[in-house]
Amino acid sequence: MHILYNIAGLYRPAGMERVLSVKAGWLVRHGHQVTILTTEQQGRPYAFEMDPRIDILDLGIGYEDNNGTSLWDKLIHYPGKQRKHLKALKAILSEKKPDITVSMFCNEVNLIPRLKDGSKKVLEVHFSRFKRLQYARRGLWGIVDRFRSFQDERLVRRYDRFVALTEEDRINWGAFDSIRVIPNPVDFRPEKPAALDSKTVIAVGRYSHQKSLDRLVDAWNMIKDKAGWTLRLVGDGALREELQEQIRRLSLAGSVVLGREESDMASVYGSASVLALSSRYEGLPMVLLECQAFGVPAVSFDCQCGPREIIDDGKTGFLVEEGDIPALAKALEKLMQDPALRKEMGLNAFRKAKQWSPENIMPQWIRLFEEIL
Repeated sequence: MHILYNIAGLYRPAGMERVLSVKAGWLVRHGHQVTILTTEQQGRPYAFEMDPRIDILDLGIGYEDNNGTSLWDKLIHYPGKQRKHLKALKAILSEKKPDITVSMFCNEVNLIPRLKDGSKKVLEVHFSRFKRLQYARRGLWGIVDRFRSFQDERLVRRYDRFVALTEEDRINWGAFDSIRVIPNPVDFRPEKPAALDSKTVIAVGRYSHQKSLDRLVDAWNMIKDKAGWTLRLVGDGALREELQEQIRRLSLAGSVVLGREESDMASVYGSASVLALSSRYEGLPMVLLECQAFGVPAVSFDCQCGPREIIDDGKTGFLVEEGDIPALAKALEKLMQDPALRKEMGLNAFRKAKQWSPENIMPQWIRLFEEIL
């Protein structure tokens, strides 16, 4: 089969980009043809290794050129960029003639169903149904978010298949015949679990409203017995300075490290003893899947969507009510102070991680593609 994927870019070291690199690599290794179309790559290096057999083309649309500008600026420029994008898509699909065209819910999402090139159209979502509402924006942006959330529900039904990441989110989208659930694959598979003997708790993600690492820092401040322990934040984003100021204000500079994005995530997971996730919402958090692959127990808010389908509460980690900062602190402290429990949970996580391997996940995609062809 020839599968053509659409994504904004491959330059960010983020979850969706990593997942696509894993899936596309598996497909070409198993004899399929893969084309990836980007709109924002602009010659930048790929964040993850891409198999040279994958055909990658950048359309140069430049939606992100308007990031950080006003809503009116976006409204003025967006229609023209959509017209340019649609024209480019028509030309590429006419030339490449893929069997399957996949949208990853980027700016092509409302264009793909309009293309009558003969390929089957698949939409995969990497965030929760109510993501736009969970931005918690007010005013005109809030109205836009509510409108687009309403439009999303209508849009997904225009595809031959719509793929959600979790059963929890499938219910959120509603029951219709074309919806399927396929979780993300994880290609990390070390021979043995992490030692879990370092006094390091890690959190991995963008410094953003969604990841709400400020709540994790507040929880860390509540832990009374953390002598020798370090909270290591791995990521970057718009809220870096606010986090830095919070760490300074709480006098936590000696135990909280505000790091940058890391290219060698295997070393990050391998050197950790606990992973913390404090997000307000997720799709299927890759950090939880990846830390399981290394046998690292996790403590997470039970947010929508994903944590409850990854963490077996009390067996591979702890789930606490979303927003309950004292409970997050208490669960972290319990794992920090009990090496035997850490190792037991870590081993359980390491064993469970096999179900997220590409060898288990990708055949589900092949069956879906064959089903609609």
